[in-house]
Amino acid sequence: MTTTLRTDLPTLAGTARQLTHAGRGILAADESIKTMSSRLEQQGIPASEAARRDYRELLITAEGLSDWVSGVIWSDETFGQDLSDGRPFPQAARELGVLPGIKVDTGTSKLPNGGGALITEGLDGLGDRLASYADRGAAFAKWRAVFDVATITPYSARANGHALARYAALCQRHGIVPIVEPEVLCTGGHDLGASAQASSLALRTLFDELAQAGVDLSGIVLKPNFVTPGLEGAPATAGTVAAATFRVLSDTVPASLAGIAFLSGGQSTADVCESLRELHRNGDRPWPVTFSFGRALVSDALAAWGGDVRNVAAAQEILVANCRQAGQATR
Repeated sequence: MTTTLRTDLPTLAGTARQLTHAGRGILAADESIKTMSSRLEQQGIPASEAARRDYRELLITAEGLSDWVSGVIWSDETFGQDLSDGRPFPQAARELGVLPGIKVDTGTSKLPNGGGALITEGLDGLGDRLASYADRGAAFAKWRAVFDVATITPYSARANGHALARYAALCQRHGIVPIVEPEVLCTGGHDLGASAQASSLALRTLFDELAQAGVDLSGIVLKPNFVTPGLEGAPATAGTVAAATFRVLSDTVPASLAGIAFLSGGQSTADVCESLRELHRNGDRPWPVTFSFGRALVSDALAAWGGDVRNVAAAQEILVANCRQAGQATR
């Protein structure tokens, strides 16, 4: 089937704006085959290609999803699948008012001489893969770099920032908006200050590398973590989290950036939406802020579905309710 999917978005800036404005956000449904299979099995659902497709179809076809969701990120498997009615996933998303996106990194490995830090892989052959995704209708892509508060160094920040910048430049060359995700993990017992320091290092280095690579910031979306204490540490209020996050972003993120879509980072749906709401209330922001959540939006729906077609409608209602909660935090 030949389709023309991108004629309504002539510029990278237009796509980035559509992804991050008007109180809508991005649904992250890009788990790898291994991770998604494990999540299905945890719900008592036999893992298979068909089950993974049925679950992703449940998400994208939920009535009212596009009221709150501007884009959805998929893995390569889902991007190449068809819905049960025969429509390719990217085509169906467009027709349902949601931009299709694709995760293009291939995971992490240990950074040589990095003291335990990780480096994200996937640059080999990326240009050819992006060309294929663009031909099949991808509006945007995602690449995730992972940092641990205990192991991040200027070296690991530079290595991952450079990879993110190369990825972003390649995306823009192929007419695809890059989502750049420098995630400082929430695991551990560190305090808010340690998270702020690690996030600042990752972001400052990233934007230096993006500038050196000539990446147009009006045509990218940043997907950062909120600045929070570690999950094993003393919790902080949403107002404290929002204030700390705003300070870090103000010090490191240029005003010309198209927009910011936060990851949930292990927070509950209610907690992360409240942090987003508090940050959105700050009128001094030069960039729009929204969400790019995964499990915070879909875990309840997956549990409600349980692999039973009779539960699809109920699961979709739960999904849209969670997306509404996230979207209303920025309206």
